[in-house]
Amino acid sequence: MPSRVYLDWNATTPLRTEARAAMLAAWELIGNPSSVHAEGREARRLVEDSRATLAAAVGALPRNVVFTSAGTEANALALSPGLKGPSGGPVERLLVSAVEHPSILVGGRFPVDGIGQIRVTPSGVVDLNHLRALLAGGPPALVSIMAANNETGALQPVAEAAQIVHEAGGLLHVDAIQALGKIPFDIRIIGSDVATFSAHKVGGPKGVGAAVVAEGIAGLEPVLRGGGQELNRRAGTENVAGIAGFGAAVKVALQALPEDIERMATLRNRLENGIRAIANATIFSDDVERLPNTILFTAPGLKAETAVIGFDLEGIAVSSGSACSSGKVQPSHVLSAMGCDPITAQGAVRLSLGWSTEPDDINRALEAWRKLGNTLLKG
Repeated sequence: MPSRVYLDWNATTPLRTEARAAMLAAWELIGNPSSVHAEGREARRLVEDSRATLAAAVGALPRNVVFTSAGTEANALALSPGLKGPSGGPVERLLVSAVEHPSILVGGRFPVDGIGQIRVTPSGVVDLNHLRALLAGGPPALVSIMAANNETGALQPVAEAAQIVHEAGGLLHVDAIQALGKIPFDIRIIGSDVATFSAHKVGGPKGVGAAVVAEGIAGLEPVLRGGGQELNRRAGTENVAGIAGFGAAVKVALQALPEDIERMATLRNRLENGIRAIANATIFSDDVERLPNTILFTAPGLKAETAVIGFDLEGIAVSSGSACSSGKVQPSHVLSAMGCDPITAQGAVRLSLGWSTEPDDINRALEAWRKLGNTLLKG
């Protein structure tokens, strides 16, 4: 029986060998990283080594990296009313793009009436003119725009947004969870004031995230209060093994990044061309720059939930562009924000590749799509 093909890397990634080894070594340690004895110092060393690794990878200082339980917690920490830069007052409102992750759309600790939404174009890219209009005349704002969309793969104009936001006296948060390990990302180059990351999107373990602030940013109020861990910005004993795995995964991902980008883009393009050749498929956001590993597509008459099951029965793991809530399939909020009609949106299927995706995996995915096309679209 042939092995399964995993094409859902944007949902989560396999644990890298190096991350597993780092975690196993960390689990052998006894010490609490807050203890001052030798055992505690050894645990602390692992945490600080990973902090330095992530900081170097994204252009930050280690003291500005805060480890969290996940990307969602990192986002909640980042969306702090009262954040302020070295030359500006505290932010008083929040502006988020319409295609953000749900953990951003809920607004963190900002009041509901202090949250505004930035439109996107039909290609799924933030409308910078609308951002300018929202910023004009209002109090200082924290603006949250993801680096890369998890569904379409569309890259957002975060560097341009940073300039607009800073000129208006605001701050920019970038959810870079889908970007790390897939494209170059440096907070200094982009101009991001706060950025958030998640270990399991880059080959690390699930349940570990990080918020990273630029130098000079103050007012990051902890979500969890208690002890003085993470420089008083996130209480609770650190997940030493998970953090060690995160650091190991980041190190490997950054070393392999140039080669992985080229290889994934080549495979993605072949898969995309094959999908179009088999059926009259629409590829979302194909007219803008995207992550090199992501395809979100649909075809006339396609039902996403049926297609995902069909792929699964053929041994291919993919995901749907729809979310299931209380037994009812709801259109993707990302596609809705792009102006996609609900029927088309409910047919969206996402395929995402990773560092171990092979040409034969593409062949098998296309063969599965050929079978599905014959049954789902013509039946």
